[in-house]
Amino acid sequence: MRTDMTAGKPMKILLDFTIPVFIGNVFQQFYNMVDAIIVGKFVGTKALAAVGSTGTIMFLILGFLTGLTAGFTVLTAQKFGAGKMDEMRQTVGNAALLSIVVSVVMTAVSMAGMHSLLKFMNTPADIFKDAYAYIMIICGGIFAQVLYNLLASILRALGNSKTPLYFLILAALLNIVLDLVFIVIFHMGAAGAAWATVVSQGVSGFLCLLYIIKAVPELHLSRDDWKYRPYLAKNQISVGIPMGLQYSITAIGAMMVQSALNILGAYAVAAFTAGQKVENIFSQAYVALGTAMATYNAQNVGAGNVQRVREGFRSANIIGVSYAIITGAILIFWGKYYAYLFISDNIDSVLPMVDTYVKCVGFFTIPLHFVNVLRNGIQGMGYGLLPMMSGVAELVGRGVTAVVAAHKKSYAGACLASPAAWIVATILLITMYFYVIKDTERKLGRTTND
Repeated sequence: MRTDMTAGKPMKILLDFTIPVFIGNVFQQFYNMVDAIIVGKFVGTKALAAVGSTGTIMFLILGFLTGLTAGFTVLTAQKFGAGKMDEMRQTVGNAALLSIVVSVVMTAVSMAGMHSLLKFMNTPADIFKDAYAYIMIICGGIFAQVLYNLLASILRALGNSKTPLYFLILAALLNIVLDLVFIVIFHMGAAGAAWATVVSQGVSGFLCLLYIIKAVPELHLSRDDWKYRPYLAKNQISVGIPMGLQYSITAIGAMMVQSALNILGAYAVAAFTAGQKVENIFSQAYVALGTAMATYNAQNVGAGNVQRVREGFRSANIIGVSYAIITGAILIFWGKYYAYLFISDNIDSVLPMVDTYVKCVGFFTIPLHFVNVLRNGIQGMGYGLLPMMSGVAELVGRGVTAVVAAHKKSYAGACLASPAAWIVATILLITMYFYVIKDTERKLGRTTND
């Protein structure tokens, strides 16, 4: 099940690819969302705050790994688009070797520094123990996260976005069952939610591996394909590291926001956590469309067709802006009611703060679209450093707003940190888009008309 994205109508191809990724991303959100629902309902608001307080740290670590593995497979998509199957398999073997090394290093570093990091972030004393237990288990399961993300990225590089979806659905259902078993039956609290997440992620990764072995002969690697190739590693790292750092830079800004929230107490953290869970469900479409653009552009750059890349961006913007208008309205007018899924006590105190959060993000969904589509699309064209700079711009926008919010002890200010980041990054990415298109035309020795 592979898709050649170098032929056919761009809008149809992007929609066909995006919808399964979107559904898969929503189910992936269930790992954290179901944790939050069950923890919030069966353990309590403070336990929910404990899980929520680690969200930015999870994004810092797991986001880096997600970006890294996606960057490792950009070259895979380019080789597939160019029809060079032997070279494509070599990129897969090299990506696997790099991912193993990264998994070992990240597991050791994250677990060694976690206690100090939680202290640095002003994690409230009454939720510190649960927060530490939860995030340490997540860090111990980094290999499971890398296994799934790498194999899913490889399949998507070949235009297959549906198979990773099927395995994520199964894993999400398993996660629900394990949450109930570990939390409700065995009373493991926040730690039980973390174990459910790690086990479920590992299952989805194993299923991807089994599928590749059984059904994708193009990805059957020979012994020679497992040979480490420095020239491939240089290319993969040059794209993967900036993509990973882009997530981490964004996460650092989010950690600054989390620190500002922690000062305001457990209920503010719980409300912000619930609001983010609501936002994340709707925002996965932008992430999915960005993933589609990365694969689409990688294949078409590999085929040497820059004009088709332009057409892809136009189609993606029509899809994304239309969706942003609709979902923005839903968040503004009805978003707070979704918070009832997560909150079991102190609703009168928490719900107004959730409403503040969803309104703040609901008015800025269009910039959120552009951040995902432009950044991922440019990365798919083989540029790593430039899109990472948009992450730096996000850090500035989010960080400055968070510092002001912390100084003023303003919850609304913390909620506006992400919209500020999206606006700053969008301005920079639009400028980058025109440069990258011209630069790619120059590299390919082609001139196309807009």
